[in-house]
Amino acid sequence: YMKNVVLFTDSACDLKPEVLAKVGVKSIEMEYYFENADRKTELSIKEFYDCMRKGKIAKTTAINPDTFYNIFREELLNGNDVFYMAFSSGLSTTYNSANIAKAELEQEFKDRKIIIVDTLSASAGEGLLVYMVAQKAKEYKTIEELQNYAEDLKLNICHWFTVDDLVYLKRGGRVSSAVAFVGGVLGIKPVLHVDNEGHLINVSKKRGRKATILALADRFAETAKNIGNSTVFISHGDCLEDAKALKKIIESRHNVSVKIITDIGPVIGAHSGPGTLALFFVGNQR
Repeated sequence: YMKNVVLFTDSACDLKPEVLAKVGVKSIEMEYYFENADRKTELSIKEFYDCMRKGKIAKTTAINPDTFYNIFREELLNGNDVFYMAFSSGLSTTYNSANIAKAELEQEFKDRKIIIVDTLSASAGEGLLVYMVAQKAKEYKTIEELQNYAEDLKLNICHWFTVDDLVYLKRGGRVSSAVAFVGGVLGIKPVLHVDNEGHLINVSKKRGRKATILALADRFAETAKNIGNSTVFISHGDCLEDAKALKKIIESRHNVSVKIITDIGPVIGAHSGPGTLALFFVGNQR
């Protein structure tokens, strides 16, 4: 069993603090704020999405190198190695910030190890990778073995999701204005996924919410590896009933149990909006 290795992730992984604590992972907070509001926002998930529904614009900030430097340095001073699983470099500069801190710290702590994994994942997809790596940490002797496991697994973490309103993805430059307008008028709901570079890709369009929930379940049937034994996570942007509906379809069709239903936190929610529904599992490929 690995000694003196501290596992880290960030709050883009959308796993609740108690879940992370249970598997022994520390989380670094990413901040968000509403335009024209005080920087420090302390809202419940429900309040956060209600603000968005009222038209307030949420913004997020990447973790800066100084934050990583200070947090990692404290562990290194305590004689620990650091293993950080970062929010996708395809969606944030957070991974780059961690590497800047790492380069500086390696000059100072030549006998310690700092491993940074670009998960190329987001929301509970990042969470699923973190969860599985943390479980595996109990079996491995070295930090390098754990790194290899994470690198081998990450491109098999499937992210399938739908959004309720394309305006949020349009704002972040994820879809064009024309696509967002037509989607709004016709009630077209996109089914998207996260690709091998960690970017959001629009895969198909369905009319109406029910059709997209079924489409997510179909993607699981088509691509999940070892279906009966799958670890399945669902995350949602304040639409718990839809998350439960998706869970029910998957569980009744495949005799598999959905392990976690979790909220999409502000870091991801600011860009995907209320009503986002996402499904994560290990597949043969993304």
